[in-house]
Amino acid sequence: MENLIGLLVAAPLLGAAVLLCGGRRLDRTGHWIGCALAAASFVVGAVLFAGMLGRDGEHRAIHQYMYSWIPVGGFHADVAFQLDQLSMTFVLLITGVGTLIHIYSIGYMEHDERRRRFFGYLNLFLAAMLLLVVADNYLLLYVGWEGVGLASYLLIGFWQHKPSAATAAKKAFLVNRVGDMGLSVAIMLMFTTFGTFAFEPVPASVDRTGESTLTAIALMLLLAACGKSAQVPLQSWLGDAMEGPTPVSALIHAATMVTAGVYLITRSGAIFNAASQAQAAVVAVGAVTLVFGAIVGCAKDDIKKALAGSTMSQIGYMVLAAGLGPIGYVFAIMHLVTHGFFKAGLFLGAGSVMHAMNDEVDMRRYGGLRTYMPITFVTFGLGYLAIIGFPGLSGFFSKDKIIEAAFAKGGTEGWILGGAALLGAAITAYYMTRVMLLTFFGEKRWQPAPDPGTAHSVEPGIEVHPGEMPHPHESPKVMTIPMILLAFGSVFAGGVFSLNDAFLHWLEPVTGHAEAHPPVSAATVTLATMAVLAIGAGLAWAQYGRRPVPVAAPRGSLLTRAARRDLLQDDFNHVVFVKPGEYLTRGLVHLDRSVVDGMVNGTAAAVGGLSGWLRRVQNGYVRSYALSIFGGAGVLVAAILQMRSV
Repeated sequence: MENLIGLLVAAPLLGAAVLLCGGRRLDRTGHWIGCALAAASFVVGAVLFAGMLGRDGEHRAIHQYMYSWIPVGGFHADVAFQLDQLSMTFVLLITGVGTLIHIYSIGYMEHDERRRRFFGYLNLFLAAMLLLVVADNYLLLYVGWEGVGLASYLLIGFWQHKPSAATAAKKAFLVNRVGDMGLSVAIMLMFTTFGTFAFEPVPASVDRTGESTLTAIALMLLLAACGKSAQVPLQSWLGDAMEGPTPVSALIHAATMVTAGVYLITRSGAIFNAASQAQAAVVAVGAVTLVFGAIVGCAKDDIKKALAGSTMSQIGYMVLAAGLGPIGYVFAIMHLVTHGFFKAGLFLGAGSVMHAMNDEVDMRRYGGLRTYMPITFVTFGLGYLAIIGFPGLSGFFSKDKIIEAAFAKGGTEGWILGGAALLGAAITAYYMTRVMLLTFFGEKRWQPAPDPGTAHSVEPGIEVHPGEMPHPHESPKVMTIPMILLAFGSVFAGGVFSLNDAFLHWLEPVTGHAEAHPPVSAATVTLATMAVLAIGAGLAWAQYGRRPVPVAAPRGSLLTRAARRDLLQDDFNHVVFVKPGEYLTRGLVHLDRSVVDGMVNGTAAAVGGLSGWLRRVQNGYVRSYALSIFGGAGVLVAAILQMRSV
């Protein structure tokens, strides 16, 4: 069985190599190659999962040693894989949802001239993400981590003819580099502290390490998680990343890449459990981000950016749960998996709407689409009910457990965290109800296509003539079938995981688990959650369901205007980081020109002046040389006489 682990990574990596190096001869079949190799990786994962189920829970982890990458004295960096319950959960999510998104992309990218390259990038992303989660050491994890960053950059900026897409790709890459530096520093600290890169010896080594060192390592890991999972303060890239094709948003920024930070924290649980201050920082980051992202999502009229704010908020729930330690690790991963189903379904539904509306993303220009796109409406609606935590659907089972665990923290901190989680649930119900109402209900607010040369730009292959009205229609089956399958996951996954605590028992050998004892009962938490959901959805209905929605967004309150600008996060970064960086750069340039170059140029000028003076002495006239000899002899005689007189 262990010999199959490498195939998980090898299959999509082979697809990426073939599609990116095969040339235009593969343009007609490249998308099928990409889908086939993604599906092959899923089949291998399913076989490994079946074999894992046949073993005892404590002995399910398997390892595959490939070779020693850098064996130098006491420094050993191995290429080896580890597949346990935690990594298997991610493998099935990545390959399963990833394969569905590959299939969806066949229809969505049908008219794109560079579709083969797009599927090559998708395969490259799958390979990097799988390497990240099956690596058995931090150094190999770092290779996958950087590979994911590269693939994300390529996919976000795939339509580089749009300046906004190129800028968004650069922004995502640069912001993630900040987090990546944290991971590299953490890995170096771990090697100098533990003497190894491997995961397995870490729990035993933690007991022999000082808390200050563990806190430093954990904080660097948290910085890395903030960058990859778009958590405060490194969250600014996620909204702009929606410039990429919609399947990219579904795969990278809903189901997989943004969950890498949660995986890193959970995998490093032994370190965080022993570093209480770092654990408190994780909880604070998660609580702040879940509210931050929800508020941003309330003010966005761009359907994809509203869902991006939602992603930020839901990952905040996962980080909050992971920061609670053994009480929350299982629930963080459980919500991660259920979120992968319903958020991927929501993004694919958004892409289906855009596909039918001439690539229009402004929800104020939608309305009444439920009768024209019934399959998209039902699947999107089920994802909506799941994400707000409607009873019986996936989000209800996973999010409620996180809220209970937050209250179980105890004391004032528990009430603050539980209150933040409930507030986030209320805001989630508000902005997601708003998305549903603006998109599928109400009167038609469709607008004619803009003239060429305006800021509006459509996706390649979508022919739009100026003044043409949209003609909404249901998407082809190659797009709707993946949406239907994801909708099944949105409905049933949470219930299946919660049946007899199946998911808890599955992950417990890896993550551990401690029983939560909240100051209020689980029934009370559920009732409170249902109450805030009703309040949030009711407010959205009162604002957008009972009155006509203007096509042009009103000016709004001060908070609304700030939320439209992502709560001024870009302005903050510009003032705190960009401007000082510009001034520092200008100062260094001035120092270089005035001091460094001044010294070099001054020395050169002095040497040039001296050489010019000496050149005038050597003029080629005999009389000048004779005079020089006579003068020199005179000086020499005078010096000798002076010395004799002394």
